[in-house]
Amino acid sequence: MSNPPHGGVLKDLIARDAPRQASLKLAAAGLPSITLTERNICDLELILNGGFSPLEGFLNQRDYESVVSNMRLADGSLWPMPINLDVSQEQINSLGLKSGARVALRDPIDDSALAILTIEDIYQPDKHREAVFVFGDDDLAHPAVDYLHKQIKAFYLSAHYDYVENRYTPSELRAHFKKLNWSRVVAFQTRNPMHRAHRELTVRAARDRQCNVLIHPVVGMTKPGDIDHYTRVREWHPLLLPLAMRMAGPREALWHAIIRKNYGCTHFIVGRDHAGPGKNSKGVDFYGPYDAQDLVAKYKDELHIEVVPFQMVAYVPDTDEYIPQDELPAGTKTLNISGTELRRRLKTGAAIPDWFTYPDVQTILRSQNPPRSKQGFTVLLTGYWNSGASIIAEALQVVLNQDGQRPTTLLKGETIRSELSKELGFTKKDRDANIKRIAFVAGEVTKCGGAVICSPIAPYESARQEAKKTISEQGGFFLVHVATPLEYCIANDRTGTYAKAQRGEIKGFTGIDDPYEVPTNPNLRVDASIHPVSQIVHEIILLLEKEGYIGER
Repeated sequence: MSNPPHGGVLKDLIARDAPRQASLKLAAAGLPSITLTERNICDLELILNGGFSPLEGFLNQRDYESVVSNMRLADGSLWPMPINLDVSQEQINSLGLKSGARVALRDPIDDSALAILTIEDIYQPDKHREAVFVFGDDDLAHPAVDYLHKQIKAFYLSAHYDYVENRYTPSELRAHFKKLNWSRVVAFQTRNPMHRAHRELTVRAARDRQCNVLIHPVVGMTKPGDIDHYTRVREWHPLLLPLAMRMAGPREALWHAIIRKNYGCTHFIVGRDHAGPGKNSKGVDFYGPYDAQDLVAKYKDELHIEVVPFQMVAYVPDTDEYIPQDELPAGTKTLNISGTELRRRLKTGAAIPDWFTYPDVQTILRSQNPPRSKQGFTVLLTGYWNSGASIIAEALQVVLNQDGQRPTTLLKGETIRSELSKELGFTKKDRDANIKRIAFVAGEVTKCGGAVICSPIAPYESARQEAKKTISEQGGFFLVHVATPLEYCIANDRTGTYAKAQRGEIKGFTGIDDPYEVPTNPNLRVDASIHPVSQIVHEIILLLEKEGYIGER
């Protein structure tokens, strides 16, 4: 359990006690400030607590270019992952940042100072080159490549209030191992729930290497669609790693091994498709199933931690046991459930066999991932003003309330405009902001299992797609295009609103002097000039029944 052999001593620079926190706050006063993102905060914590040793800060340009090209820092130390502080050119200009300057790094939640950074380099990374070298392809289907190009700002609560007793810094965990007299420790990392196959894998590793086991899941950013860390932690009460994963496959496995060495582990399990993001935009896996094991083996003499490679294990029903695939006799009958299939069963309420996971784990998974019949959903109707969307929305609310399967909320356009968006006008920017607010409210109601109906004009495709993304993270989302022709909407306008717009008395009116972008792929397209409202509502109900969000009437 000695210090890492890179020549440096593991550090723990996090200001935990009140005097150090007060000193940091005083030192940060008056300095320009950068509010960190989720990834930045995860990276900063592991830099400060020694988890990213030998790093002593975010990478300067020399180190960055060397890591991208050679998986080494400029001094030759093995390090496979670029760890950068993302700052926009606008921030650089507005804050007057330059080499040698000091800047406070702040928490996005309470604006507290987390660290003070002395700027060594300001440089523009070659994102295309980084994507190709680090992730193997500049394909936006890879979540880390998508982040690299878009730098999505998703904030993370840096002052940990959850599972405090499960969070150890590297120095704390090494001391804990010493107290327990654990001289050989094998770490198992997972971003997914642990099932019977995972337990079999870790038990085999511990027996083969005569090690104690550390279950060490990541609780920072993982892959979109992964089961949240609260659910995973409740299953096994493991120790937690505040790591923002990059899903970089082989490089990530090498990176994870270095991190576990810093945490005091002597062995680390690398399984099939370690840290793989799935398939690319062409439907092909980003990495081969054992590419990660091959790369780690190449550097085994430098890692100073023994990597334990494992093939995928399969369930053999005849003997009720899990066996690695390379040990299976030819023709052996096996069973398996993929992650995709597990998520499907959770969504639909289909049975999950006991041979796959444990009853207690199933209970936790189902409580956090109810079937669609118990999930909330949002129906967003979009179309020209006077297209019938508002009337359809009101009728749909009546029908859903009649069925009584879940609480139903109607977000009327005029109510949103008068209560949430009263200061907004009708420019594209303001219209997009209005849709963003509707999506936020709808997402919160959807998350709580309710049904939401809204019928804004929503003329722009980009805003509709952003709304879909926001709401889909919480439950179901259905876009209904009320494709009533503009001519019909104008001819049946009894208020004279279209006439005013045509005379120029109302500016920025959709369909007259402002465009309406027709949805390219709605869940349903209807026309109130052809079909009665009752029939359209029935079609929406049938769609909801087909997708499993409501039961058949």
